[in-house]
Amino acid sequence: MLYFTDASHKYSLKDFISDILGGRPHGRLMSYNPTTKETKVLVHNLYFANGVAVSPDQNFVVFCETVMRRCRKYYLHGSKKGSVENFIDHLPGLPDNIRYDGEGQYWIALATEVTPYWDLALRYPFIRKVLAIVKRYAAGRPHMEKNAGVLAVNLNGEPTAHYSDPELFLISTGIKIGNYLYCGSIVNPYIIRLDVHKHPAHPTT
Repeated sequence: MLYFTDASHKYSLKDFISDILGGRPHGRLMSYNPTTKETKVLVHNLYFANGVAVSPDQNFVVFCETVMRRCRKYYLHGSKKGSVENFIDHLPGLPDNIRYDGEGQYWIALATEVTPYWDLALRYPFIRKVLAIVKRYAAGRPHMEKNAGVLAVNLNGEPTAHYSDPELFLISTGIKIGNYLYCGSIVNPYIIRLDVHKHPAHPTT
């Protein structure tokens, strides 16, 4: 079984900012059975669902909701089958994909920290509407993304490491392979590689 997210059933990728500024739950968590060729919608009404990872025991999948700054899990088996609950919320940035490294940690890409601009935009629909109008008629919008990076959490959703840089923005994926952390972006034409043994994360509080 394949599991994937649909960030928006209304907007295409090039209009992702319009979807976020709209503040409506157009996202979905879905599954595809390659044997029967059947696609199912498992969870409706998600706020920019973006990224999914199956748990090591195959009991649930974790998915991101970018606008809500959280990751949630959908149970595949057991008494909670079909139910959804929070995995981690109040993230220090907007999540944009999640990967499991096979060593007990999920790596959540954070496209940006919650800057004052984003905080206001996410809190107040009027500000989002103004930004959407500016984007549409002025062929752009204020640059609001910075301090992007990756947050590592354990199997219980507890943070274990956080890597970020004020100059980074729109990091869309992160994964640790061996001694290295690799980060990519949908807008920047390069991949970042960081030796986490030479540059360990500071202890989390």
